[in-house]
Amino acid sequence: MPDDRPPPPPVRAPRFGVNYTPARGWFHHWLDFDLDDVRADLDSVAALGLDHVRVFPLWPVFQPNRTLIRPRAVDQLVALADAAAERGLDVAVDGLQGHLSSFDFLPAWTGTWHRRNIFHDPDVVAAQEEYLTTLAAALADRPNFLGMTIGNEINQFADAPHPDPDRVDPAGAARWLERMLAACDKGAPGGFHVHAEYDAAWYQDGHPFTPAQAARLGAATVVHSWVFNGTAQRHGAAGTATEHHAAYLIELSKAWASDPHRPVWLQEVGAPAPLVPPDRAARFTEATVTNALDCADVWGVTWWCSHDVSRELADFPELEYGLGLLTNDGRIKPAGAALARMAALWRGREHRPAPRRTALAVDVGGAEAAPDRSVCGPGGAFFEAWAALTARGVRPAVVLADLAHDPGHLWARGITEVLRVDDVTGAA
Repeated sequence: MPDDRPPPPPVRAPRFGVNYTPARGWFHHWLDFDLDDVRADLDSVAALGLDHVRVFPLWPVFQPNRTLIRPRAVDQLVALADAAAERGLDVAVDGLQGHLSSFDFLPAWTGTWHRRNIFHDPDVVAAQEEYLTTLAAALADRPNFLGMTIGNEINQFADAPHPDPDRVDPAGAARWLERMLAACDKGAPGGFHVHAEYDAAWYQDGHPFTPAQAARLGAATVVHSWVFNGTAQRHGAAGTATEHHAAYLIELSKAWASDPHRPVWLQEVGAPAPLVPPDRAARFTEATVTNALDCADVWGVTWWCSHDVSRELADFPELEYGLGLLTNDGRIKPAGAALARMAALWRGREHRPAPRRTALAVDVGGAEAAPDRSVCGPGGAFFEAWAALTARGVRPAVVLADLAHDPGHLWARGITEVLRVDDVTGAA
């Protein structure tokens, strides 16, 4: 058979960055924005040898009324981007914040007496479009602006376990994502505009945000890898499934991608204590990055997060306080030193992992809606089989059961062998 697979994209070094959590005031810093504090934080990020930051405007601060997008807040965001540029850092901006570290930040005009569904109320959706377009347009001429993420894990508003979900069906979620991405592109045409979901999109049966949407809409597929989802509880901090969880999500996402070389951005990953004890954080960081970069087409790794949350701030889940690569006073922690070493190791180095010739077929009851996707989550038959194969030294790709006998699909992805879950569990 002639090798008519789509040509791979140009080979380049993977990007290394961090989700920027201000050392003073956390994301509440937008309420009393101090550019000198921001500059100091970014100095400490740049000292790690990283090349980009992901930043988080708080939606209620930037758009406190449906028809008011505060010009001063937008100017402060641009000032932050310019400060990053001075330090050699590119900037990716999230828009609809949305949800951060267990706290919801929704503007008053969507709740209580003004309760409206954020995914399909026409006035709310129009205001969201205007807001995303405004932020993107304000940054469009900055050469260090990468693009917009619609919002941080905004899918958590759409379904349980959220205590007051904004219900939407999969078709409605797809329409909303397409409109928001178009709004970003209107403001900054051709930007690296994406959307980001937490792992319910991959693991939760019936969740309205689907793997197909994640892997086909936007400039790249975004994955957020958190091992407190049951992975570390089942497999331990040093378990194969734990240290390969990010790689697993990357490979899982590729099963749904229409483009065999679609870029995948590991946009959030961190070492949550005590499931990953502080004395193992550096090892976990190195293993996670190494294993993720053993997958093809990885755009980059953006660690969560830059600075610890100050103990002066109340009511965060305990694990959130210590996720920083740096302390509040800018001292580098072991995980920070580990990520700095990995960034230095990969700087200027081509990312060209060997092909994954063996694939494990996943049956989720149909590719589009994925009604049985819980098999992909920790404890699910597919998840555990993939981890078992990996522990045996296999480097498994993932292929949808619907496509497991499609020679064109397998050829395009370089897959020469397809295994089923029963092939793995029967040999255990």
